[in-house]
Amino acid sequence: MPEERLDPLTNHRRALIYSFLLLLAMLLIFLGVGKHPGEPGTTTTWAWIGHFDGHVYDWVQLHRYGVVTAIAKALNFIGSGLITIPLRIAVALYLAFRRRWRYFAAWVVTWIVAETALTAAKAWFGRTRPPLSLVPTTGPSFPSGHAVATASIAVALVLALMHAGPERRKWEVLAAAAAFVMALSRVYLNAHWFSDTVAGVLLGTGIALGATALISEILHLAGKGSEVEADPVAPV
Repeated sequence: MPEERLDPLTNHRRALIYSFLLLLAMLLIFLGVGKHPGEPGTTTTWAWIGHFDGHVYDWVQLHRYGVVTAIAKALNFIGSGLITIPLRIAVALYLAFRRRWRYFAAWVVTWIVAETALTAAKAWFGRTRPPLSLVPTTGPSFPSGHAVATASIAVALVLALMHAGPERRKWEVLAAAAAFVMALSRVYLNAHWFSDTVAGVLLGTGIALGATALISEILHLAGKGSEVEADPVAPV
């Protein structure tokens, strides 16, 4: 294998670095929000985060539109377990049927780690949700489960199903846009504070990138690096 392919800023190793940076940014938000169970959601360790969340909440209350509300409620359903769980199962079965075991493993690991991290974070922080939610909500607010699910699914789908190259770049942008729109919809519906959704997108994206890249790195260290480099859908 050519030596330059081992550069840590190329292929799956570059994706590992991206994953680390995303999760580091998420950790900073975790630290900034802090653990304040039972207190108003705008109570945060770094006060400016709570103040910003409160200002965004107040601004949203003054900007309600029927069409936007309908779209946001539709996204609320699309991002729920009624849709995401069957989708995750279907993709896992497809990857297994196609015997794409590396991406099957990455898909399942992303699912398990994302949901485990989400559940643990919600239980630990116990953040109070915004008042007057336009949709039913359960459990603590931080981080946003819809944002975690959308980001992890969208990014993992692109990595698992698209060939590397310009065409996949377009889908990567669409995946980011999907996560961004879902995040904003949660804020619009008063289901989450703004920082909840930012943390959720960072968590889901970081895990999806990291799981695929880490499995590629394990294969590389196990002596199958040529397969990783030759795979047209290896993360780049």
